Amino acid sequence: MQNSVLSAKPKICFFNTVKAWGGGEKWHLDTATYLQSKGYDACLVAHPQSILYQKVSKIALPSFAFNLSKFSFLNPSAKRELVRFFEHEKFDIVIFNLSSDVKIAAPAAKIAGVPHIVYRRGSAIPIRDNRLNRMLFGTVITEIIANSEATKHTILERNPNLFPADKIKILYNGIEFSSYLKHSESKYYTRVGSELVIGNLGRLEKQKAQHYLIVLAEILKSKNLDFKILIGGSGRLESELKLYAEKKNVSDKIVFCGFIDDVPAFLQHIDIFALTSLWEGFGYVLAEASACAKPCVAFNVSSNPELIEHGETGFLVQDFDIQQFASYILKLSDIDLRQKMGLAAQKNVISKFDIHEKLIETELYLNNLYLSKHS
Repeated sequence: MQNSVLSAKPKICFFNTVKAWGGGEKWHLDTATYLQSKGYDACLVAHPQSILYQKVSKIALPSFAFNLSKFSFLNPSAKRELVRFFEHEKFDIVIFNLSSDVKIAAPAAKIAGVPHIVYRRGSAIPIRDNRLNRMLFGTVITEIIANSEATKHTILERNPNLFPADKIKILYNGIEFSSYLKHSESKYYTRVGSELVIGNLGRLEKQKAQHYLIVLAEILKSKNLDFKILIGGSGRLESELKLYAEKKNVSDKIVFCGFIDDVPAFLQHIDIFALTSLWEGFGYVLAEASACAKPCVAFNVSSNPELIEHGETGFLVQDFDIQQFASYILKLSDIDLRQKMGLAAQKNVISKFDIHEKLIETELYLNNLYLSKHS
């Protein structure tokens, strides 16, 4: 009996109904696909109108569609439907990524008797210490996966007793480096002369704080630097950012590239990557830029120090000081320094964040959870 238990594999559900696409969604898709390829009974739950659902529909991975919103936890019929779903599927492990999913679907999974209800936390912002969260983290969620040291720290920042620290496992995002190492054709921007090309990639939302790039452009323009700043991504702040660029008289220095569907092709043809985010759970795009041998400049916040070695692979800016940010960009206008730091950045991320190693680490973690209930 013991041998049959050890040879069995857990049935795992990756549950993520956010409509947008980001690092958490990529992690869910990559991990579920990998586990399926290793013979696990894995599936993915997504919103029917999400980018994640579009992607999973194109591959041979079992999927289910649930149309949930941040207020779905107030809907008793939606909760009953989820309980029936979990009871029917008999998962050993369910992994959530979205706080609104946790509010409704995690309690439903508990009612249905799912042994491991795991919350993968991907945002390095403190969890509110309120009654609902104390109930969820005290009686429903059984384990937490954090995507960085910074994220783990913020989980317990407002309430050290919210959840047992020894049940929070850090599993970094992994990068599939092959596509970043092979040459891609430039298709988003053609360099003019010898100008310095600075890139940024992310949703045009408050967290990503691209307004700092417009101030940066104003400073660099005043220094008579020949440059362009490429902003890749779409979002609610696009019109506002374009108007701000006009106001600062730097529209000629900034190119809004829209949604980027080929990240390596974007990153390989810039010189420096500039991240202005106010926080990052795991700066996936920093790892991607580093994989393309680009030095990065970012604010010294949340997980950024886990990806950038200051003065070696890039620069970390203190206290959101955009003048200091500009000074580091000017330093990196030196091509020799740029190439030296870029190669160091590439070596660093390849040694730390190889996706194959991270997927194996995740597989071992999930197997250990399963065996802890069956050994």
